[in-house]
Amino acid sequence: MEDPAAPGTPGPPANGNGNGGGKGKQAAAKGREAFRSQRRESEGSVDCPTLEFEYADADGHAAELSELYSYTENLEFTTNRRCFEEDFKTQVQNKEWLELEEDAQKAYVMGLLDRLEVVSRERRLKVARAVLYLAQGTFGECDSEVDVLHWSRYNCFLLYQMGTFSAFLELLHVEIDHSQACSSALRKPAVSIADSTELRVLLSVMYLMVENIRLERETDSYSWKTARETFRSELSYSVHNEEPFALLLFSMVTKFCSGLAPHFPIKKVLLLLWKVVMFTLGGFEHLQSLKVRKRAELGLPPLPEDSIQVVKSMRAASPPSYTLDLGESQLAPPPSKLRGRRGSRRQLLTKQDSLDIYNERDLFKNEEPAAEEEEELPADGELDLLEQDPLVPPPPSQAPLSADRVAFPKGLPWAPKVRQKDIEQFLEMSRNKFIGFTLGQDTDTLVGLPRPIHESVKTLKQHKYISIADVQIKNEEELEKCPMSLGEEVVPETPCEILYQGMLCSLPQYMIALLKILLAAAPTSKAKTDSINILADVLPEEMPITVVQSMKLGIDVNRHKEIIVKSISALLLLLLKHFKLNHIYQFEYVSQHLVFANCIPLILKFFNQNILSYITAKNSIAVLDYPGCTIQDLPELTAESLEAGDNSQFCWRNLFSGINLLRLLNKLTKWKHSRTMLLKIQTKYLGRQWRKSNMKTMSAIYQKVRHRMNDDWAYGNDIDARPWDFQAEECTLRANIEAFNSRRYDRPRDSEFSPVDNCLQSVLGQRLDLPEDFHYSYELWLEREVFSQPICWEELLQNQ
Repeated sequence: MEDPAAPGTPGPPANGNGNGGGKGKQAAAKGREAFRSQRRESEGSVDCPTLEFEYADADGHAAELSELYSYTENLEFTTNRRCFEEDFKTQVQNKEWLELEEDAQKAYVMGLLDRLEVVSRERRLKVARAVLYLAQGTFGECDSEVDVLHWSRYNCFLLYQMGTFSAFLELLHVEIDHSQACSSALRKPAVSIADSTELRVLLSVMYLMVENIRLERETDSYSWKTARETFRSELSYSVHNEEPFALLLFSMVTKFCSGLAPHFPIKKVLLLLWKVVMFTLGGFEHLQSLKVRKRAELGLPPLPEDSIQVVKSMRAASPPSYTLDLGESQLAPPPSKLRGRRGSRRQLLTKQDSLDIYNERDLFKNEEPAAEEEEELPADGELDLLEQDPLVPPPPSQAPLSADRVAFPKGLPWAPKVRQKDIEQFLEMSRNKFIGFTLGQDTDTLVGLPRPIHESVKTLKQHKYISIADVQIKNEEELEKCPMSLGEEVVPETPCEILYQGMLCSLPQYMIALLKILLAAAPTSKAKTDSINILADVLPEEMPITVVQSMKLGIDVNRHKEIIVKSISALLLLLLKHFKLNHIYQFEYVSQHLVFANCIPLILKFFNQNILSYITAKNSIAVLDYPGCTIQDLPELTAESLEAGDNSQFCWRNLFSGINLLRLLNKLTKWKHSRTMLLKIQTKYLGRQWRKSNMKTMSAIYQKVRHRMNDDWAYGNDIDARPWDFQAEECTLRANIEAFNSRRYDRPRDSEFSPVDNCLQSVLGQRLDLPEDFHYSYELWLEREVFSQPICWEELLQNQ
């Protein structure tokens, strides 16, 4: 298949001199084979197999549960089991947990919750560990990993129905405010896993409950489905005048980053925060259904496709090797090998100016190609990109290829989209060119324009796409202009809206804290004295003394950082997508604070590494992963077994993190020229020489991204890319965001625009909150303030 770097453009002629005899054909074949051989040798170190990867909300259930625990915590599985068995034997005689009836199990859980309410921290911790053992699946009574996962889910539903989550939430509040633990951790030169024991137990129980209940299966009973929806509501809305649970976790993140609580197990906090947001707001599929529903409510046409499904059907692109980045000219075969090929070296290095010339050619003329040229095309139709330059036109002396030979791809993955602004800009350019004046935003008047312009406008309007954000921005402009006539906006109290309202006051601090942790966890970051310590819940009390122990801890630390990157990237992406759907200015507010906190350079810093090595990293020890480590005797670890790692082609979490970070980067920079740093929208700033030397990368991007009708990103002629407008662009956006937040969320009670009630009956009928002791002195007040005060009715009438 020909490389569709420029779909709709024929390739160069088969033979530069027009002589297509058998000798030329053989020479061309030899040249191609020699060049392919040279290319294979130059790329020998790059092994890019097809990865069986499915992008989803999260990894498999077992994998998500196993990432909750560090390998340093493995000894605590036995401790949890011992605490449960000691307590269980005092309550139930001659039976095991799995042998009890459901009512007996509930009675025992109620007893556990009662025993949690003790003053002694040590006794409370033992009971909490017993609860954690139940949430972990009572693995001491199971024979397989499937059994452990089954009973973990069963026990989590049981624990929730008995009120365990609420009880642990109260304990979590106590531990967060435990000043002695904070001060003790601050005094220590190095914080270890022992400093976060109570918090880790509480957060582990809550994470297991959220993750197990969040998981939906067709075999779930009606009571489980009801419990899931109730749990979702409890986490989403304010219960008993408390803030949503996600805000408590956000406050833990900021407290940790401020240095006031270095002992917080930040990995567990971030994992729980991510899963709570996913559970309460919904994952990718739920987002898609919400988008479809909202477009229908606004009267917009349905979506042309589902982004996730389109991406799943795409063929993966191999990353360019280092040698390819050096430029095509350094890999070109000798001139003698090129004579029998299609054109000369001079054609491959034709200046970028020819692209503009070629772009204006009529690609649909019906001239027939010469017979010699037709014979020169290979039988299989497969041409390496480095053997041809599909953007270089044939010499003027040669007739162009016919329309049926034009190198159109079989189908682009995305439906094209056109903005209203694109149509206006196209008509503005056309009117300036043909009639010498413009008509502003008028896109209907086409008088004086040639017929091809009419057809172009018709095509653009056929693919016009109005987004939900466009409607929201327009509505916001109308509300700002006419606040009195349009009345008060009705804002649905959705989980997303409630979360934004709760985050609004401290949102900048939340974003800075997340990015600080992401920076500390990035593989390209170097340890600094002023950086935060994110290893409090992975470092043992006693440092390793053997080589194997050191290797195990090194793998554990790397795995720990990878999980943190995974949770933060997924959390930020979910927040941005949900806020954008809820209201575009909520999305822009979060995005702007991420940009101000240097999120874009941070993501670029993350990708400033060998991504292939990061994706295929083996920072895991399969025999130590939950739930397998709980039901089998652990073999003796050796240096060889640790170096071997698992047998998978890639690390799911690292590939997932890379995709999330790229999507974040795209969302932060899309249509924002002041923020443009990468991907398709960066190419216009890279210069012609770079584009010419990296056509493989350009072609791979072209095959994967959505195409805009008037977007000439491959040529760098964007009229909006004017650096002097960048500051004004951000300032205007910021003003719009502040106006939105002020109008919707900063509503003073004593506003001069507040309506006044002039009805006597309604005013007298209002209930006023009086002091508690008022009824004791009511008669005295009545005598002093009413009966004893003379009333001059004539003055009262005159004042009227």
